[in-house]
Amino acid sequence: MNVLSLHNVSFSYHPGTPTLQDVSLSVSPGEFLTIVGPNGSGKSTLLKLCGRMLTPQKGSVALYGRHVSDYPRIELAKRVAFVSQESNIQFPFTVFEVVLMGRAPHCSGLAFESKKDIETAVSAMEKTDIAHLAHQPVSTLSGGERQRAFIARALAQQPELILLDEPNAHLDIAHQVEVFGLMKSMIAEAGLTVVAVSHDLNLAASYSDRVALLRCGSLVAVGTPGEVLSGANIRDVFQTEVLIDRHPLHGAPRITLSNRGVGKEV
Repeated sequence: MNVLSLHNVSFSYHPGTPTLQDVSLSVSPGEFLTIVGPNGSGKSTLLKLCGRMLTPQKGSVALYGRHVSDYPRIELAKRVAFVSQESNIQFPFTVFEVVLMGRAPHCSGLAFESKKDIETAVSAMEKTDIAHLAHQPVSTLSGGERQRAFIARALAQQPELILLDEPNAHLDIAHQVEVFGLMKSMIAEAGLTVVAVSHDLNLAASYSDRVALLRCGSLVAVGTPGEVLSGANIRDVFQTEVLIDRHPLHGAPRITLSNRGVGKEV
């Protein structure tokens, strides 16, 4: 059974101006799917519909064959974690306190966090390289450190599906690679399923099992990185000439802007 199933999903923030139009998409267990496309193509909106932050005005979104709207909030929170592009903390919580919030769906009533909750939060901080920041207020962190704290909170939630909206935003190159690599390892170790939005086509090509390409709210293509991230698709959707060859280490497509304005595939 698919983890996620979207059938003819449409959504609009303003009447007469569709943000998404008739998008159908499925995600298998243990899959890493990355949604790519130009600014304003509907990527983040699609992710929010998957996580029930928004409700489709047409079509349906199902989690394990059951409409997401039918899930009690607490049950959905145990199964799905969402990391947004920007997460603001209004109070001076420490990094450890923020990460420990990911355990909230697993706590009953007003009970204090258990030893397992604390161990899970510590493990999540270690995996995201922020354990040394545990007692610092989140408000004092850099953008990249704060982003890793929110990713750690999602991991502490121990979901079956994690939705990442630009997880590499604010991160330096090393931590961008670490986060995508961590997601791949969590898929292998914990059976996690990942759906991410990214502007970085090369990260998407290197780490994704499949890529979904959006343009103006419509799904242009979905398939393996090699199938979707072709020169023709990129030129058509991004209106940019690129050179595409194969990465020498893993053979994934490697996209380079073409200085000479000539698109070519190798």
